[in-house]
Amino acid sequence: MSKDEAAPLLASAKPGNGSDRDDAHEPIESTPLLASTSATPTYDGSDPQTGRDDASIRSGQSRTSTTHSTGKKSRRWPSFIAMGVLACVAIAILILAFIVPEAVQEYAQQAAVIEPTSLSIDSITTDGVRARVQANFRLDGARVKNDHVRRIGRASTWVANQLGSDEAKIDVYVPDYDNILLGSAVIPPLVVGLRDGTTTYFDFVADIRPGNVEGLRAIANDWLDGKLDRLSLNGKTDLNLKSGLIPLGIHTISETLVFEANNIPAIPKYNITRFHVKDGPLKGSMLVDVSLSAFNEYPVELDIPELAFDVMVPGCAQTDPFITVAEASTGKIHVEPLSDVSANVYGVIHELPDSLTRVCPDSSSSPLDLLLKQYMHGEPATLFVRGSNRPDGDTPKWIADILASVVVPVPFPGRTLDGLIRDFSLTDVHFTLPDPFADPDDPEASPKVSGNILVTASLPSEMNFGINVTNVRATADVIYKKKKMGELNLRKWQHANSTRVEGENDDGPSLKIESRIIDAPLNITDSDVFGDVVQALLFGNEPIRLDVHALVDVKVETALGELILKEVPADGKIPVKPLPSGAIGHIDPQIGSLKIVDSSLDSITIQALVNVTNPTPYTAYIPFANVHLVANDSILGDGTIQNANIRAGNNTNLLVTATWSPAKGSPHSRRIGRDLISQYISGFNTSITVKPHLNTIPGQRVLCKALSRFNATFAVPKLHLPGDLPGDNNTRFIRDATFHFLSSTATFTLVSPLQFNTLYLDFVNATAFYNHTEPVGRILYDLPFAAPPGKSQTPRLPVEWSIGSVGYDAVRRAIGGELELDARATVRARLGNWKESLWYQGSGIGASVHLA
Repeated sequence: MSKDEAAPLLASAKPGNGSDRDDAHEPIESTPLLASTSATPTYDGSDPQTGRDDASIRSGQSRTSTTHSTGKKSRRWPSFIAMGVLACVAIAILILAFIVPEAVQEYAQQAAVIEPTSLSIDSITTDGVRARVQANFRLDGARVKNDHVRRIGRASTWVANQLGSDEAKIDVYVPDYDNILLGSAVIPPLVVGLRDGTTTYFDFVADIRPGNVEGLRAIANDWLDGKLDRLSLNGKTDLNLKSGLIPLGIHTISETLVFEANNIPAIPKYNITRFHVKDGPLKGSMLVDVSLSAFNEYPVELDIPELAFDVMVPGCAQTDPFITVAEASTGKIHVEPLSDVSANVYGVIHELPDSLTRVCPDSSSSPLDLLLKQYMHGEPATLFVRGSNRPDGDTPKWIADILASVVVPVPFPGRTLDGLIRDFSLTDVHFTLPDPFADPDDPEASPKVSGNILVTASLPSEMNFGINVTNVRATADVIYKKKKMGELNLRKWQHANSTRVEGENDDGPSLKIESRIIDAPLNITDSDVFGDVVQALLFGNEPIRLDVHALVDVKVETALGELILKEVPADGKIPVKPLPSGAIGHIDPQIGSLKIVDSSLDSITIQALVNVTNPTPYTAYIPFANVHLVANDSILGDGTIQNANIRAGNNTNLLVTATWSPAKGSPHSRRIGRDLISQYISGFNTSITVKPHLNTIPGQRVLCKALSRFNATFAVPKLHLPGDLPGDNNTRFIRDATFHFLSSTATFTLVSPLQFNTLYLDFVNATAFYNHTEPVGRILYDLPFAAPPGKSQTPRLPVEWSIGSVGYDAVRRAIGGELELDARATVRARLGNWKESLWYQGSGIGASVHLA
């Protein structure tokens, strides 16, 4: 290679280059083929040769004419011909040197069309890859907008025809990252056709070697973090060029390409086509089998060797190191241009590290909880993948070093667990009413529910490992007809057990979970909806369905140990059977004993042991409940029950406290109350209505508002008095009477239902009748006498006979015998401080008539 061949392809052309040559035999190649600084902008973007092309052309023409004229007389015709050819070549060189380069460069930039057709990795070497590049190159003059540039460019490239290069090494640097070496490629000799429309087909193999690994890591991390707004790449090479047989020397070329963020390739989107997890062969391990597919949108073909990775999850804070949870490896992957690519990934999960399950500071969740929460709510859970420090033996070290230096976030698509619950049932239900004395924030201040829960949950087909549910807890919204009724808060862990059931036909496997919940607080949030539920239970014929939207915490045992899955969404339906038809009538209250515990002038408080029948399948515990006792729409008193356990079937000796205080009701309440007692002791069929009110359960306004919509009317229970025969419902407080004819007195046998208190009668005004309408006599007595518990005999009460009446004659005829009489009386009764005037009507009273 000559000294002058080392001149740049686009070298600077200085004025006077042609006139400095004194030796006529010195090679003409010392002048650059395409020389002009107009083609090489300075750092500030200015063009130092602007406006000088015309002067250069005139200077060249002048010099050429001078040479021709000096030898005109002394040359022969062959010399003239040679001189003419040399003159044309010189003129062409001068034109190319001073006028053409800038236009040619602009033409080349606009007309060049490069069409990559294929890029494939021929082989992976110990220090890089051998890539096969296939592309088409041509110059298309039609793409050039300037007519002047188009004509010059087409003429120049037609003259040059071809441009060739020797083997070259291209180094690529990144100016924005301390000008680190990104990589290098060795390009074999190439020849390019320059004529307009001529297509050159490239098919060559290039050796590509990676550059600075730390630099690659910095660029990759900025790209993955979204901090890479633009990327500048600067390529440098020394090209040894020639056009045909004419060497053009070695030229240093430096070109910078800028990629904006939207033009930088992104991680391809992928689909998970298979995801299986199963127990591993070793204790405390699981195996994961994943298949991925992605579309390769580039004309690139390569074979990726087996690679090993560490799969990690984030720690509690962004500054915490990643937590390695699994080791994964891929099989060999063949990538074809512009087509789908499939990859199989195999992973092994060993025992979970403590840092993964440990609760984070100032939080109630661990890194595992946060990851599973995202996954189970259908949100992409981000995993992080890094090349393993222990690569497979066939993986070249340079690949392992690059992969180990970069952490790639991999979105793992979440899966909503909608439809996970197949069946949800609640049996052996037990209700506990709120404790009125508990603090408002205390769980005891809410109604509570206990029962057996049976859940059948579908298992995802990809879960092929053993799992056992040991404990559950939950918070749930209870919905009735798309309206929220209340909230069920099961804050304490409840024991559970589970059984895996394999599916039949097309059904997948399921998990049968059983648990006994005890005293789960039920907070009623909408009294109207709760009232609708109670109404449907009391008066409906069809089972009602309560929808439950729950977030469940589940403790499970797996091969990896015990895990807690938090806030697993679960939806289910609880069928609730209505009360049997006529259930209210089957309650059948019976009073065992009565005791007066307090009294005032117009009120009396009674304690009674009551027997009732619970005809429903539900049980309840009542800490405290108070209801109004109502008759004819008038409040006559109230009843209270405390600490009562209501079981299914018969319930005996329930302590009930009732306060009789009609005077506190409406103006007519006292009369209504007096008539009710009078009717009762006279043996009439009487009933009383039990009605909840807004303070039935103190502190539970919402619950009480719902209950106050309902009432239940019961027949006043018959009292079983001493001497009553079994099955005798015709209870009489006056068992018999004895009339003393000559003394005109009468005594009566009374039976008191009170076992601990004495009833006093302060005044009696009574009339006896024969045959229902014929008066016998009248008793008017205003001295108090007692009716102690059990049977008692009244003192002799004076009788004023109805002489001459049919009734009197009947009594006279019955002396020494018996007859049946009716009685009507008005009495003033007294119990403690309570006093009331009552009336009594009795019939069929057996009366003995004595002479004396």
